[in-house]
Amino acid sequence: MEQPIAVTRQSFDDWMVPVYAPADFILVRGEGSQVWDQQGKSYIDFAGGIAVNALGHAHPAVKAALVEQAGKLWHLGNGYTNEPVLQLAKQLIDATFADKVFFCNSGAEANEAALKLARKRALDNGNAGKNQIVAFNNAFHGRTLFTVSAGGQPKYSKDFAPLPGGISHAAFNDLAAAAELINDQTCAVIVEPIQGEGGVLPADAAFLQGLRELCDRHDALLIFDEVQTGVGRTGHLYAYMQYGVVPDVLTTAKALGGGFPIGAMLTTDALAKTLSVGTHGTTYGGNPLATAVAGAVFSIINTPEVLEGVKQRHQWFIDGLNKINQQYPIFSEIRGGGLLIGCQLNKDYAGKAKQITQLANEEGVIALIAGPDVVRFTPSLIIPEQDVKEGLARFARAVARICS
Repeated sequence: MEQPIAVTRQSFDDWMVPVYAPADFILVRGEGSQVWDQQGKSYIDFAGGIAVNALGHAHPAVKAALVEQAGKLWHLGNGYTNEPVLQLAKQLIDATFADKVFFCNSGAEANEAALKLARKRALDNGNAGKNQIVAFNNAFHGRTLFTVSAGGQPKYSKDFAPLPGGISHAAFNDLAAAAELINDQTCAVIVEPIQGEGGVLPADAAFLQGLRELCDRHDALLIFDEVQTGVGRTGHLYAYMQYGVVPDVLTTAKALGGGFPIGAMLTTDALAKTLSVGTHGTTYGGNPLATAVAGAVFSIINTPEVLEGVKQRHQWFIDGLNKINQQYPIFSEIRGGGLLIGCQLNKDYAGKAKQITQLANEEGVIALIAGPDVVRFTPSLIIPEQDVKEGLARFARAVARICS
């Protein structure tokens, strides 16, 4: 057997399309909420693969599910169904408002399916002009041409014009602005209950409730993008459950697979009929490996113990971050829900979020940004208290360095 190819960080620059600028070290192993690089240096993982590794790294039960399924059946294609995909579909249906599930590989694909469903439903109902989509400034819904157009961040879409039309954007949390755009030609409104990439900005309950009423009034579908907020991230299984607002369509990914690529669109019986045989599809969606892993992840997270534990861990982070901020007043606001936390830099440190996370790496902790002015934390939902304390101690050293 051939020896593995030796790789260094320089190998990325030599061989990879440069759409990313990764850190200057290579991680090779993870266990729980700790990871190690090629040199054996340890890091506390407060990023969780961008809200993906909901049970940390190499969780024994999830690993067992993967290994067991790997000994049975890997892939079939959608001319055939399989047991893990049907079992996961039933888990999602039993736990949510949904009657039907469409599986895919990512959050972007789930949102693509949701938006396509909305337009086709209007067309099937004899209203070809009812094709307008309302989204929100600073939203993020994926990187396909359709979803990047729905996302309200021109920096991600401006280089790829002409963009799909019929999409307009209102200010987030501004119901009056949304009401000016939503009318009888609107087929869908897509919104994140907490804007993740846009800065970890929670929606007001009245805003989401108002969107529900506007959609009902104009026969438009309300789509909740819960790619980042879903599967326990906020301390609720899905964020819609805490708002008293039930969407027509919900998209989920990230934490659903715990690190294995999977996405899903959830909806009702009546709406699911829109996507009949041949109208949409994906080669890998509903893959037995992915759905077996996701089934194990979902069964662990969808328990009172884990969901309550998220709320407890939220408080550990808030208390620790407030303590850091008292010593080094760098944040103007600490916000979010559950283990989706954003720290807004004050004006003296504007634009320095990336620099702070790079210093955090040097101190042995991995964090994220949500734009240039927000440091974001999305750790494992079951991160141990000791790892939270140690990670925040390391993060405090990074903050001290930027403040010195």
